[in-house]
Amino acid sequence: MSAAPKQIIQAFSGWKIILAVLFGISVSIYLITDDFSINNYEKIHLGYISVLFLLLAIVLEAIRDIAYMYRIRIMTDKKISWKHSFEVIMLWEFASALTPSVVGGSAVALFIVNKEIKNAGKATAIVMITALLDELFYIIMVPLVFLFVGSQELFISTEFKLFNLGDFPTQTIFYAGYGFILLLTSVIVFAIFFKPRLFKSILHAIFSISFLKRWRNNVDQTGDDIITTSTEMRGKDLSFWAKVFGATMISWITRFAVINALILVLIGHGDQILIFGRQLIMWVILLISPTPGGSGVAEFMLPKFLGEFMNPYSHEIALAWRLLSYYSYLIIGSIVLPIWLRRVYKRSK
Repeated sequence: MSAAPKQIIQAFSGWKIILAVLFGISVSIYLITDDFSINNYEKIHLGYISVLFLLLAIVLEAIRDIAYMYRIRIMTDKKISWKHSFEVIMLWEFASALTPSVVGGSAVALFIVNKEIKNAGKATAIVMITALLDELFYIIMVPLVFLFVGSQELFISTEFKLFNLGDFPTQTIFYAGYGFILLLTSVIVFAIFFKPRLFKSILHAIFSISFLKRWRNNVDQTGDDIITTSTEMRGKDLSFWAKVFGATMISWITRFAVINALILVLIGHGDQILIFGRQLIMWVILLISPTPGGSGVAEFMLPKFLGEFMNPYSHEIALAWRLLSYYSYLIIGSIVLPIWLRRVYKRSK
């Protein structure tokens, strides 16, 4: 087997899948058994309304993936079929599920997209712009949620550990994370759409300082990627941007709305806008998770942020959410990976 497929199989190695599943499931089982009460389960009465909300959660998850598939088709000028776009998105999600949230699965995504379209420059542009669009959604949605909900209701009183810097209130971590996302996105937008070569020159000058030289080659490559992305994307018309950002909005809104639907399955009520908004705050915390795909951390965090809307079934709803939006991608990705590898390398030969 050639080096490239070996590398991608290593990225999707079995031990990583087992580790992610064991860690996440173990946390869920511990949390459920820790406050287990048979009386709570005896109170559950699932009627047709509950079934409809469960089906809604599944449909929302599917819409999320279809929106991503549509976006990748638009960004590749429809060179990827719907069938192949399904494989690309499933593998992309698979990579994200097996990579710590703070790292992301962009490197594997770049490899996958490049094998599909046989254009390294365009693949680089697609991966970079999709990440940029995701951040833009967050930057825009947060002020809207603050407008409709207000800051007092959004934040919880719990403190969280930020690396080795100590414990910080939720507000502090959120504002620091949001500020960083806003700054980074602004810099990337400026670099891609206005002054890509100037941006590369500035990076090169900064990393020419003696104690930063060890990273200069990597930074120069980042500068080249910015220039490539700028070249690929500058000529796109308004219709293109409307379509790809619209798909981004749909995919992220449905991603968060899955939890809303799952809460309605067992609880049947709750402030849906506040539930949605709390997830935006939680997302920043999950971004710095050191575990693959936030495994274990997400199961622990959801009851912290939304426990008042999910009690007494907080941990059960959290497990259902992860089964639907995380473990499902591990299963589907494991099935799609060998099929995709056979197809793209057979085509190459």
